[in-house]
Amino acid sequence: MLEQVLLILLVLMSAAIIALLWMLAGGVRRSGAKTGEYFRLYNQSAVETQKAIAQQQDALQRAVAQQQDARLKALDENFSRLRQENAQQIENIRKTVDEKLQDTLETKLTQSFGLVNERLEQVYKGLGEMQTIASNVGDLKKILSNVKTRGILGEVQLGGILEQILSPEQYEENVATRPGSSERVEFAVKLPGSGAGETVYLPIDAKFPGDTYSALQEAYDTGDKAEIELARKRLLTRIASEGKDICDKYIAVPYTTDFAVMFLPFEGLYAEVVRNGMIEMLQRKYRVTIAGPTTMAALLNSLQMGFNTLAIEKRSNEVWKLLASVRSEFDTFADVLQSTQHRLNQANADLDRLVGVRTRQIQRKLRNVSEMGNETEQKNLDE
Repeated sequence: MLEQVLLILLVLMSAAIIALLWMLAGGVRRSGAKTGEYFRLYNQSAVETQKAIAQQQDALQRAVAQQQDARLKALDENFSRLRQENAQQIENIRKTVDEKLQDTLETKLTQSFGLVNERLEQVYKGLGEMQTIASNVGDLKKILSNVKTRGILGEVQLGGILEQILSPEQYEENVATRPGSSERVEFAVKLPGSGAGETVYLPIDAKFPGDTYSALQEAYDTGDKAEIELARKRLLTRIASEGKDICDKYIAVPYTTDFAVMFLPFEGLYAEVVRNGMIEMLQRKYRVTIAGPTTMAALLNSLQMGFNTLAIEKRSNEVWKLLASVRSEFDTFADVLQSTQHRLNQANADLDRLVGVRTRQIQRKLRNVSEMGNETEQKNLDE
């Protein structure tokens, strides 16, 4: 539309310029009276042209305004439609996302609740096991709080170690090691004596001062140095008393060894006694050796090696006698083999001689038979 308006303006201006040039060219020939008329007509034409241009501009502006209004209206409608479509699409996307999120959330929640339920079941199971363990610990605490039961516990553990390392004939249970005494040691290892068939016992007795040891552990938990020192002194005094009791009841040379063994069933208790230098004191004063589960196994293994060495020494004479007998038998066997070999050689020579002589005789006889057969055939041919 703007291009059309500009084209119209150019046409009008061109017409005005042509008219002006024509008037100027013809004005020279015309009189001066008509010149004013021409200018008047030109002015009138210019005014009309301006009016026409103004009208065209107004029309053009109205047309442009109408077109702009129409385009704006169309744009508004398009924008409204786009907004509605976008809103609808966004709503659809939101619904889809919500549905997926809802499904995912439900799935995750279901899985999470399942996992939580599984974990809760495991927790309940663990709580049940802990209750069982707590009950067992309570029972064990009751057992350990009883002096006689503690002694039985140590005795059972000591018996298990002896059974694993030694054979049944190498130790005895509940042995009266001191003649004329009713006191019996829990276990005694049988060692060979100086005479043939004599037995010397090594007394081994299990001790477990559980009350004093538990008091020491509780003192360690509190961290009170004075309480720890007091509980330690009570434990060491108890161990020394047990060592004296073993010495007085079970050591009786020459029926036993000149020392005995005190077995402590827990490594912690054994370490506590060792740390405070009780081993040297008990050995020097009461001739009692302290042993924990590990050291007891090492001691029994060394005794087992000693038993094997003694068995080898006892059997060495029998082995030498057996070797001498084998040597005599082997000499006799060698003589018999030599005689047999001589006889076999003689028989082989006789066989060779027999084969040679007899074979030649048989071959000679066979040749005679063959010659006789040839002579008979010749006679038959001559006849």
